[in-house]
Order: sequence, then structure tokens, then C-alpha cells
Amino acid sequence: MSSYSRDDLDIPKATIFGGHYDEDESYSIPRPKGMKDWLIFYTLSGEGFIRTPSGEKRCGTGQIGLLKSGVPHEYGTVAGQRWNFVWAHFQKLSETDYLPDEEALIHALPEGHMRERVYRDFQNLLHDSRDRSAFWHTLCENSLRDIILLIAQRLEKKIDSRIEHALQFLTRSMKNEIRIDDLARYAGLSASRFSHLFKQEIGESVVEHLNRMRLRQAALLMEHMGRTATEASLDVGFNNYNHFATLFRKTYGLSPRGFVKHAKE
Repeated sequence: MSSYSRDDLDIPKATIFGGHYDEDESYSIPRPKGMKDWLIFYTLSGEGFIRTPSGEKRCGTGQIGLLKSGVPHEYGTVAGQRWNFVWAHFQKLSETDYLPDEEALIHALPEGHMRERVYRDFQNLLHDSRDRSAFWHTLCENSLRDIILLIAQRLEKKIDSRIEHALQFLTRSMKNEIRIDDLARYAGLSASRFSHLFKQEIGESVVEHLNRMRLRQAALLMEHMGRTATEASLDVGFNNYNHFATLFRKTYGLSPRGFVKHAKE
């Protein structure tokens, strides 16, 4: 693909648009005057680079790049590589203020659910920006906000990527029986090392964290969805009601059935 400058294109100022490219090492986009909008891109495989006055950064598989408007730059495929990536141009959103004030930000996502979620956001954005049905612009902005806030959330509280990977598994599998050995294997650690690192990063043991998630979800189901105490305990993965009731009373100061009665009143 030949180099070009968007400054010569007749594109409405507030337009959101994007694409999916898979480019060899000849791909390069120089913009010595910068852009009037922002650029976000996500590498699916290979490696790209972005050069700004502050230096060069590279964006590999599973990494997101974000370039501010008005910054002189050049970006393209790293020599000897292919760069398979999705991208979008957009006007500044207020959510970008949560991110570090850098000319170009590169952020790595852990494997698993987080990468799948970001890729799905890009797919939705590309679809809505091309389809342009009712509310397309707002839908595109919402996809961008989701990506930007996920980055901001991860920067706010950085934790070991292996533990983050395990937390994603816990969240998705909360209702199922979960063994420490399985979680440790999922994170690529021994059971003892995983348990120690989990408590160091999260501040509580795996069992404590899992129970807290389950109890919180059970309380929400009873309060807002009309589930009985027994139904809620089963919904979140407690097979022993007495154990659930003991933990619930310890956490909320009420029995589960007392909590339901209080919520109704």
C-alpha cells in the first residue's frame, strides 16, 4: 500500500472510521504535520511501529496503540515482519483523559477474555461505522469508550498478567467447581506459587475472593431479581446452603432469608 496523507481527503471532522489491514514491511504512513483526529490500533499478529518526536515504539501481538491528534508521526510495519491489525480514527473522547498524557501510548493486553473483548469492540465499531444505521456514531463511540476504559482500568491497578488471566477465568466460571490446581495450571504456575502470588496481588486468597464474588452476586439476585435464598445460592455455585448462609451472615450481618425479607420491605 502506498503512502498517503489524509489531510488531502474530504472527510467530515466528526467521522469515525476504520479498517483491518494485513501489511508487509513496505507499509508506511508518514504524517509530518500530524492529524486532526486520534488514531487507535490493535495488533492481531506481527508487529508495527510508530515514531513520534519522543521516539519510536513498537506494537506487537495483543497490544493496543493510541496516538494523540496533532502529533507529527510515522507508523508502519517493522522491517522483516507483517503487521495484521485493526484501526480506527476518531475525535477526542473525554475518557482519554484517564490515560497517561503521552504522544503515543502502547498497552499490552493479557491473553484470553480481554483480547477477545477488545477485538469484538473493534469488529462492532467497523460494522457500525460502515453500516451507518440509526445511532451508528454513538454505537461507535461506545465501542471506543469500552476499549479506552479497559486500558485505564488496567493502568489504575496493575497486577501480574498471570493472576489477571486467572481472575478472568474465575469471573467466567464462578458458578462451577473451581480447583486451585486447575487455576494454577491455567496461569502457568505451580499451585503453591500461584496461591502465594494471588494473595500478594489481590490481598486475599483464591477461596476468599471467589466466595466474595459469589456472595455479592447472590445478594444482587435476591434484591433485584426476586430470587429466593436457596435459588440464589445455587445460581452462584454454592452446593451447600448452610455453608452459603454462614458466609452470607458473616459478610452482611443478616441471614440470606433475613436479607430477602429486608429487601422486600
